[in-house]
Amino acid sequence: MADDEQRRETVSTGVGVLDRVVAILDAVEANPMGASEIARALGLSVPTAHRLVSAMVKHGLLHRDDDGRHHIGPRFASSALTAAATPVLTGLRAETGETAQVWVLRGEDRLCVASEESPHELRAAVPVGTVLPLSDKGSAALALTGAGRGWVESVSERTPGLCSVSAPVRYRGDVVAAVCLAAPVFRVSGDGPGAQYGDLVVAAAETLERALRHR
Repeated sequence: MADDEQRRETVSTGVGVLDRVVAILDAVEANPMGASEIARALGLSVPTAHRLVSAMVKHGLLHRDDDGRHHIGPRFASSALTAAATPVLTGLRAETGETAQVWVLRGEDRLCVASEESPHELRAAVPVGTVLPLSDKGSAALALTGAGRGWVESVSERTPGLCSVSAPVRYRGDVVAAVCLAAPVFRVSGDGPGAQYGDLVVAAAETLERALRHR
């Protein structure tokens, strides 16, 4: 059978780049493959396929495994992550009395996609939808950029008087989010937020990882 007869039927909107991106997503969802295989399957030139695939990996639309095959990327985990986050964060807040959040990467920034605020009058309050530059640091930024596999902490680093501990959430090997517990410094033990709450935050992150694996 000729190659063009094997190509997947795609919907054309007249927006060429968008149509090709969607066609690539459809192709790898059905059968993970390398960039050259994608080119053959969709009738693209190899340079075009490599250029599109590289950009899609950078934006989290695709994930490239160790064998060079491409899969649906971590960006598509966000909706499942947000749905799973509420009960996890509610439980973390109930156990600690402090504000629990989930952050995801968005380019050079981090975006808060879920938050359960502490009941205390004085608390760390960051509403859902808040965008902060990764360069502002803080434990969530450190976790999102791969600073460690366990928990990482920050004490009065981004905001004087506040501290936090965060743990990364991974999907297919990539860090896709960070669970963060934030509190005023005076309510945390002298050993720091990591020593006091790190294991709980790591456990919450692992719960979200399991939710993503079974979505």
